[in-house]
Formats: sequence, C-alpha cells, structure tokens
Amino acid sequence: MKYIISVIFAVGLVFYLFSSCTSETNALTTAEVVSDESWKAQWIAPQTKVDSANGWICFRKEISIDQLPDSSVTAKIAVDSKYWLWINGKMVVREGGLKRGPTPQDTYYDEVGISENLREGQNVVAVLVHYFGKDGFSHKSSGQAGLLLDVQAEGIEILTDSTWKAWVHPAFGNTVPPHPNFRLPESNIQFDARRGDFSFVADNFDDSELPTAQTLGVPPVAPWNQLVKRPIPQWKDFGLKDYSNAPSFPFISTGDTVIVQLPYNAQVTPYFEIEALAGGKIDIRTDHYFGGGPPNVRAVYITREGRQSYENLGWINGHHVRYHFPKGIKVLGLKYRESGYDTEFAGSFTCNDLFYNQLWEKARRTLYITMRDTYMDCPDRERAQWWGDAVLESGETFYALDRKADLLTRKGILEIMNWQRPDGTIFSPVPAGNWDKELPGQMLASVGYYGFWNYYWHSGDLETIRDVYEPVKKYLSVWKLKDDGTVQVREGGWTWGDWGEHQDVPLLINTQYYLALKGLQKMAEVLGHHDETDSVVQQMKAFKSAFNQAFWQDSYYQSLNHQGETDDRPQGLAVVAGLADEDKYEAIYQVLQCEWHASPYMEKYVLEALFQMGYAEYALERMKKRFAKMVDHPTITTLWEGWGIGSEGYGGGTTNHAWSGGGLTLLSQYVAGVSPTAPGYKTFQVKPQLGSLKQVKGEVPSIRGKITVEIEVAREYRLSLEVPEQTVAKVYIPDHYASTHVNGKELDFEREERYRVYEIPTGSYQFLSR
Repeated sequence: MKYIISVIFAVGLVFYLFSSCTSETNALTTAEVVSDESWKAQWIAPQTKVDSANGWICFRKEISIDQLPDSSVTAKIAVDSKYWLWINGKMVVREGGLKRGPTPQDTYYDEVGISENLREGQNVVAVLVHYFGKDGFSHKSSGQAGLLLDVQAEGIEILTDSTWKAWVHPAFGNTVPPHPNFRLPESNIQFDARRGDFSFVADNFDDSELPTAQTLGVPPVAPWNQLVKRPIPQWKDFGLKDYSNAPSFPFISTGDTVIVQLPYNAQVTPYFEIEALAGGKIDIRTDHYFGGGPPNVRAVYITREGRQSYENLGWINGHHVRYHFPKGIKVLGLKYRESGYDTEFAGSFTCNDLFYNQLWEKARRTLYITMRDTYMDCPDRERAQWWGDAVLESGETFYALDRKADLLTRKGILEIMNWQRPDGTIFSPVPAGNWDKELPGQMLASVGYYGFWNYYWHSGDLETIRDVYEPVKKYLSVWKLKDDGTVQVREGGWTWGDWGEHQDVPLLINTQYYLALKGLQKMAEVLGHHDETDSVVQQMKAFKSAFNQAFWQDSYYQSLNHQGETDDRPQGLAVVAGLADEDKYEAIYQVLQCEWHASPYMEKYVLEALFQMGYAEYALERMKKRFAKMVDHPTITTLWEGWGIGSEGYGGGTTNHAWSGGGLTLLSQYVAGVSPTAPGYKTFQVKPQLGSLKQVKGEVPSIRGKITVEIEVAREYRLSLEVPEQTVAKVYIPDHYASTHVNGKELDFEREERYRVYEIPTGSYQFLSR
C-alpha cells in the first residue's frame, strides 16, 4: 500500500486557531515530510553496538557559534526510542521521541525550537537516548540504537556525525526479575549511582578520553527508513510536586516501604533526595505495578555515598508511589513529576445528581491517563492502542478536552491504515512489533460510523477522510456476504466480540459491519463520489432487509445458532446503526430491561440506543446501576475494565480502562443534548434529554469555540445557551409548554416530532417556556 506519510500534519500554534476556521476541509493543517535532500546530519551510534534491550547512550558535542541568527532555530531529532536533550546544561526536552512507527518500516522525528537555549561562543549539546531494544504492543523496534540531530539555520549547522562523542551510560542497566510483561517495550530501569551520573551534560565536563560515534548514514537509511514528523505535541510537564501525605523530613529509614499518595491516578516520574552509604538498593513502584495481573514497570536505584537526588526517567502510573528504602538511609525529600498528553480539561458536565457528575469526572480522568504516544487501553499492563478502545476514547475527547486531542486521534487513524497489509486486512494495536492479529469487530468499529466518521463529524478534517477512504474500501472488500445476504463472520486473528457472557458473535459482527458501511457511505458522499455513494446506499438497503429477516425473532434480535440468553449488546448496536426501525423499539426496550451482559465497553452502545429510542429516564437508571461500584469507589479515581475488581472483573481487570467512559459522551451528547449536525460544528443541535434530572449544565469545547448550555426544569423550562462564532444552533424545546420566549421575545420556529425547533446564530440566549 502507498503510505499516507505526505499528509502527516504539523502541531503547534495552528491548533489554537481552530475556533476561527471557516472551512470544513482544512480544520487541521497538513505538513510535508522533510525531503530526503534536506537532511545533512547522519545517524550516529556508539562504536560498541548496543544490541540488547534497555540500552542507555550518551551523546555529546561542543560547538562554537559566532553570531546567533535573527530567525528561529529548530532542531530535528530522531531516535529509537526516547531521548532527553540538554543545551548548555539546561534540559530542553524531557522524554522526546515517539514510540515507533508511523508505518511498519518508518520512524517519527521531533522538531524542537532551541533559539532561546543557544548562546554566542561555546555551546554544549548533550543527549541521553533510551533504546528500548525490544518490541511491544505499542512499539516496533528498529533493531538499532541511534541518534539523528539536524540543525540548519542562518550561520549555524549542528549535525550529528563522526565528531560527536558517543558512549553507553555506565549507570543504567537491568533489574533482576521479574521484568515487565511481554506487551510492554519498556523495561525496568536500574540506575547505579556508584557507576555514573549526569555530569556529562555540564559545560565543564571533560569528554576528551571518550570515544567518538560511528556514522550509519544520512536519512532515509535502514533500519529507521523514512522519517515522519511528530504529529502530536511534546508532553505537558506539571513540574515537581510534593506528595499530599509525605512524612516529615528528614527521617531515617527503618527498612519499611514508604507509601505516598498521588492526587489521582497519574503518569508520574518519582523523585527523591537522600543521604546514604554506597550500595543501598531503593525500589520504586506504584500500586499499579500488578495492574491487570502481570508485572508492569518499576525502578531500582543503587546508592553512592553521600547526599544525592534522583528522578526516575521512565513514567509509571498509579494512585500511590511506593519507595522501599534500605534501613539507615536518611530521606531528605520525596516528590513526583506528573506528565501527560498536552491538552486541557476544557469541557464539563454537572447536574443535580452527584452520581453522574462523578461518573463524568472519573471518565475524563481515565481518558487522560490513557493518552500519551497513542491512545491506550490502559497505562499499566499494555499501553496499547486497541481500536475498540480508541473509538470510544476519541469520542470522549470531543466533550472533555481541548482540540489538541484531535491530533492524537488523527495520528491513530493514519497509523492503523498505514499498517494495512497487502491482502487488505488491518489489525490493532499498532504500532506493534509482537502482535499482528486482526480483531474483526474492533476493526469494523475503527473504520466505521463511530470511528473515522465521528472524528470527521466533530473536527471537519476532510483531508484525513480523503487519505483513508481507499484503504477503508479495500478493507471492507475483504468481507463477504452469505447466501442469505448477511455478512460472513471472519475469524481474523482473534474473534473477540466483548468480555462477558452470552455473546452473540454473528449478530455483533453483522451490526458492526453495517456501521462500517454507514461510515463508508458518508465518506463517499462528502468526498463527492456519487456513484460509489449510490452503490453503498443500495448495499445498505439490501443488507438491512436481509439482516432483519435473518435475525429478528419476533421480539428480539438473535442468530439461529446462538446458545444462551439474549445478548443485549447487538440489540443496542442494531438501534444505533439504524438497522432497527421504530416499530421494534418497544420490544428492544423490554429486552434491555432484563438483559445485562455487555461489558463497560459495549454498554455505551446499549445506553446510547436507549437515548435514541427516547427512554432517557431508563438510560440514566441503567447507567447508574451498571457503573455504581466503580463510581462510588472512594479511593480509585478511574474507571475499570470490568464491572468489578479482581475475580469480579475480566480481561485482566485493570482499574484504568477508558473504554468504560462512554457515559461521559452520552451525558454531554444526549442529556445536555449537544452534538454537531454538520462537519466541524458548522451547525449543531441542543436537544436535551434530562430524564428525571432537574438541572443540567454542559460545556462542550467544539472546534469553533466553547458551547455552554444550562437547563433547569421546574414549573418552567429554562434553557440558556452560548453559541460560538461562525456556527448556527438548532434548539429543541418540548412542545407541551404553552409558550416560549427567547431573550424575552417570541421567535419563529418549526415543529419536529414533540419539539419546537429554533434556529439561532452566534450569541447568548435565554429560553423561557411556560
């Protein structure tokens, strides 16, 4: 397949301009990949090959600058796998680089502004590279550690070549077992302070006796191949902070484990300051070290003699950090640094029932901790971009986060299609080096209505739809229909429908196939492929008829060979896909009152079906019953993989799985009622479904600006709304009220079902209905 590299996009200030965009076709700015001729630097590595996992390499170069240019100076930096950059002793980048790769062969590179870090005269550039050296569910190793740094500006060239110093850092190494489970490309990090430190970044460090680098070629060169610009921001650094329950300092360790609390489940790098004798072993891990079952990532520090401080460079996550100090160590301070994807908590939802407020907040916290290099199913056991999870996570971002989050969604969309195999099949998680099995249901979800199309509908980014349209067609062509007109279930690599019991897999696959057709039809239509649009419409019409004839069993959907209780999942999927017409709603509603098999992942579609069918009160009731355990838990700030923990869960049972956050989307989209009705919020609707709630307020950080809606229901119906610039809202007011005034005036309206519908432009509005 021809890779979609040429459209990987730039990050930066352009994203802050989204609210003023006027074109639905260019909501995201594309950028060209640096041409082969533009690279002057060479890939470099130590003379001694680093051929084992968990390698740490120092690179250093002293340069002289006669005069600083007036224009900005940018460094282009690529590594396998992560790097830390210092210029003149000051850290410029903390954990740069992205897990590899944008395609199965290629590598990401960063662009870093360094103008403020350079000075006239002597300068020192120092880089520490962490080479994972192994594959995982989120990284494909190139098999070769290396650094590429290329600075070309007026009067300045800083280029990695054979004059750079390069050596293996002597203090880093591997811990004793247990090591992280095979899904993680990261290793435990051990730092032996008796063997080395970070003095190599200083101006006055003497590197005269250290070896120079070997050169491995100018890009593009194997094994890193083409270089693709990093499409997401550098990480947000929250700075070093004190633990809320830290003990009084100093204290002398008794050999026990010190457990300190984080404010919430967070991605952190722990820090300490101590006085010690040489040779003490300090173990650092979190309460999520066994999150999901197998061992995850921890850190070990071996003390040197004297006063010393250390911050672990690899992030770990959890609610508590556990420092095990040997007896006799004097502990002078403990801190942590939170880092994460660079986005803001821009949306909100509140109502008069505290439960739903807590659910929304826990869902957002879970979403944020599952975002970094990619969307992740969980930040402890796997850190993998499973696309069933990513579909729900990306949908949550439109209501919870600012629009920089869309960059991560677009990155994931391009990655999954750039990894498409010659036979047309796709799989996740990608990037990946030790996984290649297709989960047919999740793949259909990714390319379908709630996946790629939902991204376009909220962002207006037509370029990405154009880029993936042909690959999506190619994937859907793999699927074949049976003689009865329904789709043949493909086993793929893992025929997984959901966790939990009573899965009706043929029915699940057929509903998701139709959602994929629905996404394809809408892509063809918006791209102007009229003949193909008509063809898919006819396919959908025929498929819907065949589906209902094959699976509708008088009062519920079920495949003929299904054993066990009626599956609630495909009942909901049939509704949201549009396969079930309104004459079936009452029967499906009855089923959904007595069947409770869906995992938190599939429960989102069941609940959404209830809202779409008009059963908002029961949707909220079921949401509360299903999520009560995890929402009401007093200490766990994130949502779980299953309905319970440990033996009550399934799939490994992590307690930070963002696929459980579908309620966030539903509360904002259906209860507060805000959703786009044209790409990129050119138009949107406000159609609240409060159920039994009396007060609701929502803030939606749309690409055109923040939408704020507030509803209060008592003897009167009050709705206030802020409509951003360059968009038009349709407001739905229940028509059982005798009159409605908008900003004190009666306005023209249209009638639709049980509503009065008001179309209003940019501005602030107060609706009062009596």
